[in-house]
Amino acid sequence: MKVILRQDIPELGKVGQIVDVKSGYGRNYLIPRNLAIAASRGNVKAIDEIERQSQIRERKKLREAERLKIRLEKLSLTSEVLVGEEDKIFGSVTAQNVVDLLETEGLTVQKRDVLLEEPIKSLGVYTVPIKIEKELVANVKLWVIRKA
Repeated sequence: MKVILRQDIPELGKVGQIVDVKSGYGRNYLIPRNLAIAASRGNVKAIDEIERQSQIRERKKLREAERLKIRLEKLSLTSEVLVGEEDKIFGSVTAQNVVDLLETEGLTVQKRDVLLEEPIKSLGVYTVPIKIEKELVANVKLWVIRKA
């Protein structure tokens, strides 16, 4: 059965592509979930419209991500931590702490998008990369200071 994909499907194809799938997969999964349409003559002509709409959505998503990146890079977060002798931190500043600090600023970010290589265990100023889109990363300045 030949179908036209309406969304990108990993391992299968991109939007607007005509792919050959087993008829059960097409009829019972792809078409009911609006992931694909049957490749009839009329639907083949509609491929261009589907691709155009997909490109519009992608551009809008990219503009939103760029705005978020600009907003994130203007931020300067401060994490107050308890310290012991020789300015050693009790515990560490983790990705979850960064997510919580961003939420206090009104920004929602997933923990998996905070790209800390390892938890921060000393006082100082750090640049924390935050993944926004596939290849778009914002760098947020994080101050780790002693709790008064």
